[in-house]
Amino acid sequence: MKTDPPWLIDEEVRAALAAGAPVVALETALLTHGLPHPWGVETTAEAMQAVREEGAVPAPIALLDGRIRVGLEQEELARLASEPARRKASVRDLAALLAARAAAGTTVAATLYLAHRLGLRFLATGGLGGVHRGGERSLDISADLAELRRSPLVVVCSGIKSLLDLPRTLEVLETLGVPLLGYRCTRLPGFYLHATDHPVPQVAGPEEALATIALQDRLGWPASLVLANPPPLELALEPGELETLLAGALADARARGIRGAETTPFLLAHLARASGGRTLALNRALVVANARLAAGLARAWRDRSP
Repeated sequence: MKTDPPWLIDEEVRAALAAGAPVVALETALLTHGLPHPWGVETTAEAMQAVREEGAVPAPIALLDGRIRVGLEQEELARLASEPARRKASVRDLAALLAARAAAGTTVAATLYLAHRLGLRFLATGGLGGVHRGGERSLDISADLAELRRSPLVVVCSGIKSLLDLPRTLEVLETLGVPLLGYRCTRLPGFYLHATDHPVPQVAGPEEALATIALQDRLGWPASLVLANPPPLELALEPGELETLLAGALADARARGIRGAETTPFLLAHLARASGGRTLALNRALVVANARLAAGLARAWRDRSP
């Protein structure tokens, strides 16, 4: 006999879903592994506030006490971020972590899958996972890419995380048929970089974005539509500056034997220290900006839909 997964949906989110109100999914690996405590909690709370200010309902998704939690209060965000045994949940991990009643933040991949199961259309995050540097040998490739192919949401991000192999990640996205468009930009944002050397098709503004979403629906192509929103120019790093910081972080990771799922959190923490906290401020700003854009599009999509 089939049973539904153990969902626990916040009343605000539940009411919004029942009323057809705009809802924006938020991943929570950001606050368990992406940013140090309390930066992760504060950034997530600020992103949630930005979503509300744009007339939508925020839906951070996480695992707590054997339940898939959709919508979290401030104290629950703090608990998730400070739990010593907290985990990072990708799609493959969901059942095992639920059975273990583990506290876990969801990656983009897991958030995409669970949001799609709920019928959500919009997701906001910082940057996408992808092919790691040296991935042609290690095959270290984020599950985000495969899930983007099969969970058709609108994903607002600031491009692909700068510490990854951007050209190979773009090739994989192209092979999978995942459309990646620049929001008011013609060059791919690079998370910490306002723009990289990689050209992307431009979406000129909200109306063109909504028209593209509508046509993606009519075509029936079962993949997410990714909108790459450049990070704030005044906070973004210069390419040479980033490469210097990243070279040091990668060398430290190799020396310490850091591999697999721990690589990205380690590199992000190293960059934060080496930049004197500048990357933390940038990460926070772009996450909030992406949440605001996703919420505005979600509201406009609701208003546009018959």
